[in-house]
Amino acid sequence: MAAKAALLWFFMDIYLFLSFNGVQAVGSGPSSDLNSTTAVTVNVTDANRATPADTDPTPSPGTVLPTPEPAGSGSEPAEDPAGSGSEPTAGPTEEPERAEEPTEERAEEPTEEPTEEPTEEPEPTLPTAAAEPLTESGSLLTAATDVGRLCPCDEHSSMCDMNCCCDRDCGEEVALFTRCSVTTVSGNKQLCSPPMAAYSLGTSIYGYSELQSSVRTESSSDVFCIHSQNRVDGFSHPSPALPTDSNFDSLFKQFTDSVFGLEDRAAAAGLQASAGYEYGEEMRTSGRRGDRGIFWLPAPGVTADCVDRNPAAFLKDEIRACSRRVVLDQDCQSLPALKMDTYTNTQLFAAKNEDAAVVPVELGAVVLQSAAGTQTELELNGEENLTPVLLNSDICANVVLKVVYVMTYSPAGEIMNVTVSLLLGFVSKSSSLPLNQEFEITFVQQDVEDVPVHYSGNPGYVVGRPLVSGSRTPDGIVRSIDPRETLSLLGTAVDQDCLKGPHQRSPVLFGLDSVSGCTLRLEDVVNCSLVSQQLLDVLRGPNYPLYVASFGNTPLSNQMEWVQIKTSFSPEEAQSCSIPLSHHLEIEWTKYGSLVNAQPRIVSIREIIQSNSSSLTLLSGGSSITSITTSVAFIPVSAPALPGYRATPTINAKLPYDFFFPFV
Repeated sequence: MAAKAALLWFFMDIYLFLSFNGVQAVGSGPSSDLNSTTAVTVNVTDANRATPADTDPTPSPGTVLPTPEPAGSGSEPAEDPAGSGSEPTAGPTEEPERAEEPTEERAEEPTEEPTEEPTEEPEPTLPTAAAEPLTESGSLLTAATDVGRLCPCDEHSSMCDMNCCCDRDCGEEVALFTRCSVTTVSGNKQLCSPPMAAYSLGTSIYGYSELQSSVRTESSSDVFCIHSQNRVDGFSHPSPALPTDSNFDSLFKQFTDSVFGLEDRAAAAGLQASAGYEYGEEMRTSGRRGDRGIFWLPAPGVTADCVDRNPAAFLKDEIRACSRRVVLDQDCQSLPALKMDTYTNTQLFAAKNEDAAVVPVELGAVVLQSAAGTQTELELNGEENLTPVLLNSDICANVVLKVVYVMTYSPAGEIMNVTVSLLLGFVSKSSSLPLNQEFEITFVQQDVEDVPVHYSGNPGYVVGRPLVSGSRTPDGIVRSIDPRETLSLLGTAVDQDCLKGPHQRSPVLFGLDSVSGCTLRLEDVVNCSLVSQQLLDVLRGPNYPLYVASFGNTPLSNQMEWVQIKTSFSPEEAQSCSIPLSHHLEIEWTKYGSLVNAQPRIVSIREIIQSNSSSLTLLSGGSSITSITTSVAFIPVSAPALPGYRATPTINAKLPYDFFFPFV
């Protein structure tokens, strides 16, 4: 549209330039053009139309007066009888009778008379610039209604489109066609007998393709079809207005506003309407110079290694654990991921708009963990700055081990407050490398009481949400408000020892298959029964639930909607030394409800524990380490959807007894 508008401006400038310059250049050279002749004729005609009352015996300076003709025509300049080619001069003359120039709008007078006189007087009409269209042809194209001339696949002008059998520009290229991209072109479907053009390819005796086309008439089965059409333009949009000098500005403003201004206005309106963050959007941070960045929350990538440039999503609670490979003597005091300031000296924009307020991250709590694992909360005085310190070449103190963000937001999606809690501890070369870190972010709505129970769907499960699990008591189903005390798996970590904790765990997320594990050292398997029970508790997790909700919002009171976890593992019935080698959860789910809005529902969950059938030494192949795995798989068991139909309605119409009176 911008190119068309610029082209129209260009043609309008050329038209106005030629029109006005043609009037001013009359008689300026040895010859005059048609525009000059027309301008002189109009001027003389307008002057002769003046009444005697409008005449003035004193001509005005710089006025061009016509020479009176012998025949008294008054519309053409008089010819020189001697053939000398004398010209009328500007200024006062000795003519006995002159006509005053009309006061109405007219073309500008020439300063000199043309050397060539017109041989024939044109019709004295004053051309109006506003009536001349700015298009080159002066008219718009007529819409094609003949199906034989319609071609939907003709995309290039004066060029044959491959396999476009209705393209009239295709000649010898038809022999190379393999098929017809458009086989039929139909006319107006509202007619009772609409025309239709059919195109197909045949094969010549030489093996080349030949075009076969025909135009025939279809028959419409519509009861309300149009039998006769006497107005073709009644089925098309009205022709748009041609751009002229008088309406060009209004048309230009109309079309440019709708094209160039619409996106800006829509973007501005959308930004103003939804200034707050929406679910899943990235949150913005404010730098020291006011520049905008993204709020990152480290998370594991393809491997267990931490990926620092992982954006945190608004309203998505996350718990991520990852590991870092560090060199203590080099990274203890220089690596930003180990420092407390990296997670506290951050400012977030409350919303997405440019003038949003800046919300600083407040320090909520700092917990110090000793080398033995005991934790002590540090009393905050507002000046905490515990930087990592390298005590010796093997131990680094005040290293960030865990980060917990709590963000308070308003119903409009604006961030109101951000607090961070940190766990600092010791890292040693002998037992703590690679370094394991945990990152958590939680969103809490402002001025809303804490919801003790979190659901994972309404009613069906949402993919990516944790399974709702609990335990049965004499009073019914009981579930913990802590999301960690749910059905979970071992977290992914490098060289994770099964018997040495603490272990990172991740909740089982609906619809997401997962595999993780740990390593078991054979020298630790001294007391077989004790190790077997300890390893089973590690694989299952603390407070292992035995029931899972069938829907994401199943109430605790509806015990029939809770699915029991089936297991066949019995340590007493196993061998004398039975060690669980793998823990697998097989969850079957189906789609429940209408086909339009089917809801995922868990119908069965089974626990499969595989133990050793021989000695661990043989299973490990002579190695002192064996791998223990834990996994979960979701299996859809939905039956094929069969749409149901009601019985075909029967028409039981009864007419009055005298409906056909007096005919029957």
